[in-house]
Amino acid sequence: MTLRRITPLLLVLAVSAGCTGAKADRDGTPTSSVPATFTGKRPTSMAKLSIIEPKNGQVINGSTVHLVIGLKDAKIVPTTSQNLKPDEGHVHVILDDQLISMTFGLKQEIPNVPPGQHLLRVEFVANDHGPFDPIVFAQVAFQVMS
Repeated sequence: MTLRRITPLLLVLAVSAGCTGAKADRDGTPTSSVPATFTGKRPTSMAKLSIIEPKNGQVINGSTVHLVIGLKDAKIVPTTSQNLKPDEGHVHVILDDQLISMTFGLKQEIPNVPPGQHLLRVEFVANDHGPFDPIVFAQVAFQVMS
């Protein structure tokens, strides 16, 4: 199945789940979709997000990837709300352009990652699952060896 066929399906699944999926411009710059119900300007956040593990360029033996995220100047909250605050939200985890989880913590095990090169992106999003403006994200490339 081609990416062109998969992308609309992912968008439908993400919107129906109440959250957004990550996308990239033609030049590879990460972008994010806002929920279809939101019509206002997106808030700005001063949050700083980083991926502590895995490291960029790391080679991982085995199929489980240990993800550790760093977050400064913001806090993760578990509630979904339309009352948006620039220092509150949660994290979307995107592996190879597929949203794999919405996490309320800074550590996560990603199981069953196939061998090969991978791009892992995390995005700190507002309480309504939509992006901040500008988008708060971090990404790393890594390789899994079987």
